[in-house]
Amino acid sequence: MRSVLSFLLLAATVAGCGTKTPAPDTTAQPGAPAQPGAPAAAPGDVLTGPVLEQMAVPPYVYLRIKTAQGEIWAAVPETTIETGTVVTLANSMLMTDFESKSLNRTFDKIYFGTLAPAGGAMAATAGNPHAGVPQSTATVDVGQVEKATGADAHTVAEVWARKASLEGKTVTVRGVVVKTNEGVMGKNWIHLQDGSGDGAQGTNDITVTTLDRAAKGATVTIRGTVRTNRDFGAGYTYAVMVEDAKVVQ
Repeated sequence: MRSVLSFLLLAATVAGCGTKTPAPDTTAQPGAPAQPGAPAAAPGDVLTGPVLEQMAVPPYVYLRIKTAQGEIWAAVPETTIETGTVVTLANSMLMTDFESKSLNRTFDKIYFGTLAPAGGAMAATAGNPHAGVPQSTATVDVGQVEKATGADAHTVAEVWARKASLEGKTVTVRGVVVKTNEGVMGKNWIHLQDGSGDGAQGTNDITVTTLDRAAKGATVTIRGTVRTNRDFGAGYTYAVMVEDAKVVQ
C-alpha cells in the first residue's frame, strides 16, 4: 500500500489517474531477472513487532523489526512511521541475498510486503497479489463493458485466447477494476474484467501491473505489454498478464 505501502515481488508499481510513484530506488526489484538469490514464501507465523530501525530509500522504507521469531528486515512502500511503533507485515515475501545498491548493502534475508492497517486483519495468503490486503469485499457488478477502440484493442477473453501471439506486444483493454493491491513489488496490481471470458476457467479476469492507481469498481482503459508464463516465486505465477500499463479513467 504505497499511499500510506513496487514489490514481489516482488517494484513495486502498478496515484489518482496519471500520478506517478516517486523515482525508484536503483536497487534490483524482487522478481527481476538480475536479482540474485531465489525468493521463498514467508513463514505462516504473523510477522509483528516494534520498529527498531528504519532507512528511507524511495519508493521504499527499510524497517528492522523485532518479532516473536527474532529480528527481521522488511521493505515496504515509503511511509511515515515512528521508531518503536508496533507494525504487522502483510503480503510478505522473503528474498534472500538481496542487494540494495542505494544502501550499498546486501541483506541475507529481507521481507518485501505491506503494512497491515492498525487493527486490520492480514491477508490469508502471504505474498500473493491475488490474495490481496485488507479491502472491501463488496462484489463489483461488471456487466458487459464496451470494448476499447484502436488497432491493439482486445477484450479480456481475447488476450487470454491469443496470449501466445500477443506475448511482448502492446494491448489496450477496457474493463472494470474488480480488485486492486497497491505497492506490491513496487507496483500496483489490478484485476480487470469486462464481461467476456469464462469465470470457471479464469479467462474472465486479467492481472495488470501499473504505476497508476485505479479504484475498485471503476471502469478504466489500460494499455500495456502482454507477458506470459510469469513466475515471480512465492505464489506470483501468471499464465498471462499485462505489465507496465498506463491507466486512463
